[in-house]
Amino acid sequence: MIAPKYIPLVIKQITRHRTRTLLTVAGVATAMFLFVAVQAMQQGVAKATEETTAETTLVVYRKDRYCPFTSQLPDFYGRKIGDIEGVKEVIPMKIAVNVCRASLDVVTLRGVVVEQFIDQQRADLEVINGSIEKWKKTYNGALVGETLARRRGFKVGDTFKTSNVQNEVSGIFRSDEPQNQNVAYVHLKALQQATDKKFGIVTQFQVKVDDPARMDEVAAAIDDEFAIEQEPTTTRSEKVFVAHAAGDLIELIKFTRHLGWGCLFAVLALVGNAIVLSVQDRVKEHAIFQTLGFTGNLIGRLIIAEGILVGLLGGGVGTLGAVGILYWKQLSLSVDGLSIPISAGATLLITGLGISLALGVVAGLVPAWQASRHEIASCFRAV
Repeated sequence: MIAPKYIPLVIKQITRHRTRTLLTVAGVATAMFLFVAVQAMQQGVAKATEETTAETTLVVYRKDRYCPFTSQLPDFYGRKIGDIEGVKEVIPMKIAVNVCRASLDVVTLRGVVVEQFIDQQRADLEVINGSIEKWKKTYNGALVGETLARRRGFKVGDTFKTSNVQNEVSGIFRSDEPQNQNVAYVHLKALQQATDKKFGIVTQFQVKVDDPARMDEVAAAIDDEFAIEQEPTTTRSEKVFVAHAAGDLIELIKFTRHLGWGCLFAVLALVGNAIVLSVQDRVKEHAIFQTLGFTGNLIGRLIIAEGILVGLLGGGVGTLGAVGILYWKQLSLSVDGLSIPISAGATLLITGLGISLALGVVAGLVPAWQASRHEIASCFRAV
């Protein structure tokens, strides 16, 4: 856009009014911080709730129940579900959470039959610390998701207590599934004994279907099987289940896209205002530049470069700050034991910097166009 030799001149023009520049950069950084945080939440909602054609997981829950404390199903349902045509795997689970309402710091325990869980889920989990063998042998052992472990600072061998349950970290695992990242898998009988002592009662069944095209058919068959039982069921795909249970929270997050647009408008206004004020202060200086051989086109490009630099400074600080904090904190919005991850990676970082650059260009276009069209005489007459 401009030759490297002009960059010191652009920097000098920006730093001439340091207070104004610092305030503009701070405002842009704040707006971009909010924008990136909003985008991270939006991406988390999409990842947790948008179904794909390869979706094969169903969740069987007690009909008309949402919070895990209120869903109680007999574990013999699992055998009947396994006999339904199209069902590949069935995992009974008891869910315990330290808080059932929406929160940023929920610890979710999932009680499972260890041997059965390992046989069916080993391919989906990558143990990065500890071992599955240790988890199998430790009655109060917990296999902890990487996100939960990082957020709470858990290490293999640590003990923690939640929902009145004492657990020992036997292993830490990594998974691409949003609902696996913020949970700890524990022994089903140990969790039943430590919570309500109701053996033979579980919260839900996680069902794998052999053909994604038969998801609706299998879900309907499961609910029909238990329609006249004392504990009827509602069966949905895992992502639809998340979307339904956390519906109000998801709608609130979706509303924040308006906040995101407001943040971008604020960035544009802040950078544009700073550039306009800077150009107005330098009208006569631009005339001198023209007498020295600077063309109107070059002056315009120098002004746009100022907008780009201010936008990138503020946008870079805000974007890096948001991405860094979200990575360090490993936050997730949880409700009813379900998680919506809030994470920001390289893609969002590049997006934030790219938007900052683009807004810097747009903010500088009008003042650059005006300055490039000024005649030398009119510039010298300007007060």
